[in-house]
Amino acid sequence: MMMTSKSDKSIQKADITRMAFNQGSLGMEFSWNYERQMHIAFAMMMNKILKKVYAGDEEGYRDALTRHVEFFNITPQLAPFVGGIVASMEEMKSCGEVDGEAISSIKTALMGPLSGIGDSVFVGCLRVIAVGIGISLAQNGNMFGPIVYFLIYNIPAFIIRYFGAHFGYSIGFKYLQRMQANGMMDKLLAAASILGVMVIGCMSKDMVWTTLNVELSKVGEEVTTLQSILDGIMPGLIGLGGTWMYFWLLKKKVNPIMLILGTMVLGIAGAYFGILAG
Repeated sequence: MMMTSKSDKSIQKADITRMAFNQGSLGMEFSWNYERQMHIAFAMMMNKILKKVYAGDEEGYRDALTRHVEFFNITPQLAPFVGGIVASMEEMKSCGEVDGEAISSIKTALMGPLSGIGDSVFVGCLRVIAVGIGISLAQNGNMFGPIVYFLIYNIPAFIIRYFGAHFGYSIGFKYLQRMQANGMMDKLLAAASILGVMVIGCMSKDMVWTTLNVELSKVGEEVTTLQSILDGIMPGLIGLGGTWMYFWLLKKKVNPIMLILGTMVLGIAGAYFGILAG
């Protein structure tokens, strides 16, 4: 295959805009599943750009699609930003300037930190404000209540989609090569990985609810349980341990569906025999 230079790139501004608002981008949660979550939608979002970048290179196009049906999950409004960066890197890869592993690493490194920011802004803040104003208007008989909610929530979301996609593509081209050359890329990936581990640790503490109902001793009304001892060592230790166990099983290629069914059986059995608190 003849190598092309960056100056001959086929991606145009209109391509990035279409990517930010195509079916895959707007449907990030339509095909969500427990195994790979938003992977199909992300691949759909990138598909037309990949066809342009790898025009005449069927193997490169096939490898790119395979790369982008790997696990992916992010606040949907920020997916075009990652898509912009990926588009630029795929363009660089078609010129032999980066490899596919670097693209996957960037996606993985960005998911956790961006989701933490995006969920806080859109789910924890903007949606709450929009619902509050919309319900207030609706309760007073104003028919524009649902419309106001829709506008307050979606106007910032679509602005972020548009500018995020173009900004992602811009920084992908301008800075990724420079960062790779001076070693900053490795530092960025290391820092993002540390932040991602911190986010996962917090999520395992707040989102994995497991309470052991095993009593060790009882003095009067004071009951000492195994759960209270573990919480004294480190709150959320059971949840963290469970998260790492699932991570280990997934690395062993255990089917995620089997893990879900096994968790259901374990929970029911544990509650029935009094090991787990109901």
